[in-house]
Amino acid sequence: MIDSKRVLAATAMTGATVALWRTVRDRARSQDEAAGRWLVVTVNRPPEELGTGQELPEPLRRHADTIEVRTRPAPGGRGTELAARLRQPPSRSSTSPVARLKGDDPRQDVRRALRDAKALLEAGEVMAPDHPPTARKTPAGQVIGLITRRSGGEGVL
Repeated sequence: MIDSKRVLAATAMTGATVALWRTVRDRARSQDEAAGRWLVVTVNRPPEELGTGQELPEPLRRHADTIEVRTRPAPGGRGTELAARLRQPPSRSSTSPVARLKGDDPRQDVRRALRDAKALLEAGEVMAPDHPPTARKTPAGQVIGLITRRSGGEGVL
């Protein structure tokens, strides 16, 4: 005689295993797709002023051997899109959450270079916060400093 509770439990375990496997597979696929994505900023300058992307601003020039750069008019005539991506997709270990927290993800350097290039093209300089922000080192100040340093590579605070 077949125990219906055992069959039901085995079916639930199989379903959970399949769902977990699909989640892991889909997450790996999305990371692979993200590795080859173009990172884009919109620069408030007409395309003629940026050229063809061959004359790179200094922050992007530092990475010229590892990145591809392209420019095109922004939608609605709102400046120029400046896009960059790594020539070789980074390894999974270099884009892991731990690597991102440590600041070792190579895409973070590309993001930072794009933002700095935008600042140079629009304002003529890259603005940076005062350092050190306070005269005393407090625990809260150290946490804020860590978050601020890491946010530069991710593009968000």
